Parts: sequence; structure tokens; C-alpha cells
Amino acid sequence: MKSVSEKGKETLEYGNKYWLMLDEKETKRIYPVKEVRVEEMKWRKWADDWLVHLISPNVYRTPREALASFDYIVREGKFGTMEGFFAKYMGALAMFIISKRLKKRHNLQDNVRQDLYEAVNEWVKAVGKHRLFMGGSQPNLADLAVYGVLRVMEGLEAFDDMMVNTKIQPWYQRMEKVVQKNEFTI
Repeated sequence: MKSVSEKGKETLEYGNKYWLMLDEKETKRIYPVKEVRVEEMKWRKWADDWLVHLISPNVYRTPREALASFDYIVREGKFGTMEGFFAKYMGALAMFIISKRLKKRHNLQDNVRQDLYEAVNEWVKAVGKHRLFMGGSQPNLADLAVYGVLRVMEGLEAFDDMMVNTKIQPWYQRMEKVVQKNEFTI
């Protein structure tokens, strides 16, 4: 479906983007009640529409953090000496500037960490105390979407701050174990 944003930009939206195409038997097995499917779709959309937009403003929040992030990227990316130098310093500068624009575009608080903390605590609250994952005893696609978004921050200051200042760590560690063992039954 085509639509026009508030700023007049034409965009494409896919109506079934979060809907799994399953036969009736599989649908009943994976989603025994309709509310489970609706909840999963809601949180997958939330991960795409909100959570993912908190990453760049948090990992490139200050010049020091932007430089540390690019140092990590260059080190893990195995750049050559000259390419690494330019990628690190030019990339850090560019992403620091871009992160400020993203902060403004998404109406984030002055301290963008607060938006990140609130978002992940909202997720933890939605999962609740009586289930291990949004999907219950096993992760569902919403768990995987949120984990995937947060995973990109591993090794960076924003990730460490998030682990210390929110309640996400137990859920995140459970997800790590499941993902490492490839124990998905979806």
C-alpha cells in the first residue's frame, strides 16, 4: 500500500509484514489463541518502529562513544591500517552528527539513555514475571526481533549501561542461550 507521510514523502507499507502465512494446523499449533498472535505482531512492530531507532543515538551519543564504537567496528571488521584510520575517525564523526539528527527526528529525550532504559523495561514488563519469553517457555518472533535489535550494541558502552540500569539482563541471557543452541521451535 502506498501512503504519504506528514512531510509529504511517499512510502510503501506491506499489510502482511508481521503476519505469518501458515496453514490452519500450523496456526493452531503456534498460536493456540488469537491474542498470542496479535501480541507477537504488536511487539515485532514496536521493535521496528521504536526500539531500533534508539540504537544509533545511544551508541554514538558522545564523540567519545562514537569513537569507541568505530574502534570496535574497525577492529572486528579487520580493516587495513589506512582504511581503518579513516573509517574510525570519519565514521565516528559522521555518525555522531547523524545520531543528533536521529535524536531530533524521533523526539528523544536529551539523555537518550532514558528512552533506551524505558523501552527495554517496557519490554520486560510486557514479557512479565510468569513467563520466560514473550512466547512463553520458548521465544517467539517478537523475542527474536527485540534480541536482534539489542544484540548490535554488545561490546559497547550503551549495552553495558543498559544491562546495569534496566531489568533486561535475565531475559537477554536466556535469549543468548537459546540462540546459541539454535533451540527455536517456530
